[in-house]
Amino acid sequence: MLELTRSADLWRRAASVLAGGVDSPVRAGKPVGGPIIVREAAGAYVVDADGRRLLDYLMAYGPLLLGHAHPALTRGLDEAAARGTLYGCTHEDEVRLAERLRAHMPSLERIRFTNSGTESVMSAIRVARGFTGREAILRFAGNYHGHFDQALLDAGASAGAAGVGPSGIPQGVARDTIVCRYNDLDGLDAALCEHGPRLAAIVVEPVVGNMGLVHPLPGFLEGLRDRTQRCGALLIFDEVITAFRLGLGGAQGRCGVTPDLTTLGKVLGGGYPLAAFGGRADVMRVLAPEGTVFQGGTLSGNPFCVALAHRLLDVLEGDPELLPRMRALGERLAAGLREVLDELELRYPVVHDESIVDFMFRVADRPHRDYDEAREGDGAAYGVFYREMLSEGVLLAPSQNEVMFLSSAHTADDVDLTVRAARAALSRMRARGEV
Repeated sequence: MLELTRSADLWRRAASVLAGGVDSPVRAGKPVGGPIIVREAAGAYVVDADGRRLLDYLMAYGPLLLGHAHPALTRGLDEAAARGTLYGCTHEDEVRLAERLRAHMPSLERIRFTNSGTESVMSAIRVARGFTGREAILRFAGNYHGHFDQALLDAGASAGAAGVGPSGIPQGVARDTIVCRYNDLDGLDAALCEHGPRLAAIVVEPVVGNMGLVHPLPGFLEGLRDRTQRCGALLIFDEVITAFRLGLGGAQGRCGVTPDLTTLGKVLGGGYPLAAFGGRADVMRVLAPEGTVFQGGTLSGNPFCVALAHRLLDVLEGDPELLPRMRALGERLAAGLREVLDELELRYPVVHDESIVDFMFRVADRPHRDYDEAREGDGAAYGVFYREMLSEGVLLAPSQNEVMFLSSAHTADDVDLTVRAARAALSRMRARGEV
């Protein structure tokens, strides 16, 4: 893929100084034939090192709700920095941001800011253990909760694409991590019969965006809420992807299920490193200095990133039609892809939710519901499709576990271009017998 001279040269240089040539494994693009080296980005487009302008559906794996380099998040940065970028102390804007988040997600009775989704989920799990006095955690195959030890067992997203196994993860961690099938309450009940008395929490993506896009079956999230309450464990919603994407109230605001703890990330910073976790006041009280559970970070809640989060919320709250416009674009893209697949007689179900769209190279009469079904997808076919779309000027995620993210910078013309690109790409693949 890196036949273009500038990109090839930069990749050689990267491989000589960065471990594996990257700072995150999925960026190497192994499942799709190689990496993309980006020079700059604006709006819905990135420009690679060789000057190719590519319509971007990666959107940094979701956080760029407003697209690249939105003026609200790029102008006046000197002014924001001039007030100081790191205090090491609590500040007013930090308090005000927590208040704004709680107004949209009332379950966040108490909040702590962190720098990444990984930190947020890792911290929420530690809080759950401290509150319950138990050690085991239950999670679901294909859900991705970050790169700490317990999150990587049977994880989706880039971890799944990279074939991550137990290397570097202590056996004791594996013993205290119960992995169940998403959307399978019977399997969950069997696990609870064995592990319920030592279970501190169930952590789940309420709508999964890391094994493709997977919706919970009716009653699944309610079943988790009921079972955690009966066995004395906590319910943690990982809303790193879904918060703001599915509305300012997140998935929990839409489904009506209230978790004990919630983790936020990605979207919160609008492209800057900011995340958070929070929940019931009595649960969060176990954190030091009130309690005995330690969690902290020098950069957590830093005034610069907090200021940018306020700007993001200003845009979202100031334009109530922004998310509905993005939803309409998602519907347009999903409908266009369905039309193309129907024309070519390809039985790949298209799934969408608000500004997220997805389909897998998996022949079926319905979308996949769990990680076992997701792994039935044809990764080789996706790799070909990725390269064909790239040749049409469209950048997708370099793993079929990931999804297509739209932003407010995408337009109807962009979506129509994408549908035409998909028609051309899939037609060529069909003619070669690759689908």
